Amino acid sequence: MLIIPVKDGENIDRALKRFKRKFDKTGGMRQLRARKQFLKPSVKNRQKIQKAQYIQGLRDSEAI
Repeated sequence: MLIIPVKDGENIDRALKRFKRKFDKTGGMRQLRARKQFLKPSVKNRQKIQKAQYIQGLRDSEAI
């Protein structure tokens, strides 16, 4: 649960902006979307390997 203390005299829009930023950093929406559907462990592993290959390719292209 996120707690955003609102200071005296602070604009509510500013506090809402802080809440949204903190919510994005915690990854709440990504977690909700991931839980909406079931992914088989083999599919998760495949995605993990593909992501690693992509990142490695980026690093290799930087070194050149």
